[in-house]
Amino acid sequence: MKTSLRGALVLGLCVSAGWAVDWKALKPQGYVSDFAGVIDPATRNQLDAYCAIVERSTGAQMALVTVPSLAGEPIEDVANTLYRAWGVGQKGKNEGILLLLAVNDRRDRLEVGYGLEPILPDGLDGSILREMRPALRRKDFGDAMMAAAQTIGSAIAKAKNVQLLARLPRRNRPGGSIQIPWPLLIGGFFLVLWLMRAGGPRGFGGGGGGGFLPWLILGNIMGRSTWGSRGSGGFGGFDSGDGFGGFGGGDSGGGGASSDW
Repeated sequence: MKTSLRGALVLGLCVSAGWAVDWKALKPQGYVSDFAGVIDPATRNQLDAYCAIVERSTGAQMALVTVPSLAGEPIEDVANTLYRAWGVGQKGKNEGILLLLAVNDRRDRLEVGYGLEPILPDGLDGSILREMRPALRRKDFGDAMMAAAQTIGSAIAKAKNVQLLARLPRRNRPGGSIQIPWPLLIGGFFLVLWLMRAGGPRGFGGGGGGGFLPWLILGNIMGRSTWGSRGSGGFGGFDSGDGFGGFGGGDSGGGGASSDW
């Protein structure tokens, strides 16, 4: 832990001073290397556990990396340098992925190893980066990483005909739950009361439909007001096993996609 903090501090000082960064000198902190310090510990643990599941189930290795800045260098060069220096993916199979976020530059890059290029073509890589944008613009970097890791892991598992044993508990799922403003919730509550009074003695479910309708409306409102009510999945008490054991010496030829937010 002290080594990781020291590495992040040195990187931050180099970037702030405008010095060139020796990217090869950075050492991975696990599946998640948060040199920018923008991912909360709980989310980092969940990502580490998920990446361990993906590796154990499919053989593919994911490196999720944040840096404060690119220090004026192209993100493609930085991502490829880190990928090769760390050897993401098993040697010979080259089934590795490196996702890099440059926080202050608002740039991201998905670097894909030779062995995964048929599974993660450039078009899909670009789609994954676009999926991250809403969370990145909210500065929810952990949720953005979860979005990408989930899509990558699912694509690899499907191509290899295996089933992953866990899903990442996204905080904001696209097309999932809807956040309902509190004023609308309060208005809905009073609407239910009005409907119940309008139903008279039968309003509490005597023999007509007046009693069922108000509670149906209130249930729909409340059901849409909380995230995760539509099958958010999650780890629960799942144990990721041995966790990160180091990368395996894989290589990348520069395949993937880059974007900004």
